[in-house]
Order: sequence, then C-alpha cells, then structure tokens
Amino acid sequence: MFIHLGGDVIIRSKDIIAILNCDVKEQSQITSTYLKEEEKRKKKIVISTDYIKSIVLTNEEVYYSPVSSLTLNRRAQGKALMDLHHEYDEDSETS
Repeated sequence: MFIHLGGDVIIRSKDIIAILNCDVKEQSQITSTYLKEEEKRKKKIVISTDYIKSIVLTNEEVYYSPVSSLTLNRRAQGKALMDLHHEYDEDSETS
C-alpha cells in the first residue's frame, strides 16, 4: 500500500521506518543528533518549504512533510488494517 506525504509525494507504507513530529527535533538532543546523521547518509526531501509538520524516515530518504505526524500515522494504520482485512479475506477463501 501507499501513503501520501503531501505535495506529489507518495511512498510505499512498508518502506517507512518512523514518522516523527517535527517538534521532536527541537525537544530532544538525541533525536536531533540522530536526524542529522540520517541526513548525511540519506537523501533529504523537503516536500514543502512553507511549512514542515513531520519527518518520515525510510531506508533511503528523510522526508520533511507538511502533513502532521498524527495524520500520517492514521493513514499508515488505515493501510495496515486494510492489509490485514485483505489477508483475512484471502485466508477465508482458501479454507
């Protein structure tokens, strides 16, 4: 399944490592240091320079999204529930 991060950016939900609130960068020195290291190793993609609400980490990229982390988490959970429902339906058909 896919998750829309804002703008014209859509990524596969299974590629997501973490979805963080942008404020965490200022609130936690450990997280701030971790994100700086991730940005050195991965491609940094800023979806909207006007407003950044969340940070999405994947194996290859660090996305700065205008969509809130709460909304992105809901989208990810919704996709996961849909996947589980789909798997259940497939299992029911084979039984």
